[in-house]
Amino acid sequence: MYTITDLLDLSKTIAADLFKDKIYPWEALADISNFIIKLGNTLPEDEYEKRGENVWIARDAKIFPSAYIGSPCIIDHGAEVRHCAFIRSSAIVGKNAVVGNSTELKNVVLFDGVQTPHYNYVGDSILGYKAHMGAGSITSNVKSDKTLVVIKNGDELIPTGRKKVGAILGDNVEIGCNSVLNPGTVLGRRASVYPTSCVRGVVPEDGIYKSKDDIVIRK
Repeated sequence: MYTITDLLDLSKTIAADLFKDKIYPWEALADISNFIIKLGNTLPEDEYEKRGENVWIARDAKIFPSAYIGSPCIIDHGAEVRHCAFIRSSAIVGKNAVVGNSTELKNVVLFDGVQTPHYNYVGDSILGYKAHMGAGSITSNVKSDKTLVVIKNGDELIPTGRKKVGAILGDNVEIGCNSVLNPGTVLGRRASVYPTSCVRGVVPEDGIYKSKDDIVIRK
């Protein structure tokens, strides 16, 4: 339940080749920046405008004047980057995705149709097709003791080898308002999280996270 194939539909992102020859989605985090630069330089100029160094924005994307877009970055067709959004660096924003007011992105891939619409922080994370983060929900990407992040599912431990790993959201995941996804959280396809939750570890496909001791499977 942790692999790219288990979690993500690669036909729903401009970044499909980023995941090539990888097993787990978090393995792509180290390559996002270089991938953006490589891909950006191949994008057709009639569809994507290059703004500054290594920033490519689809000509039909909507970018609010107050948004900050750092390098490198690709914003795909139909995406909307709203008031005071802060795209710090190394971000791929998919087709028709929403980066909302006061939302911050850093080293992330948002697949097509993703919504991070209100006061979200998303760092060192992969958000699958049509994943949605409720207002105020965030990814925590560094452990308090600064040790390397490990993916935990009961007694099973999968080392990532990285100090910074936020969350991996499978396709169509729903995160409730004001929830915190702790470092190394993985949510299977169509999983959902109750508002104000503090999530750690793995939530299975179609799982409904009510609390750490109350996860049920949607029927």
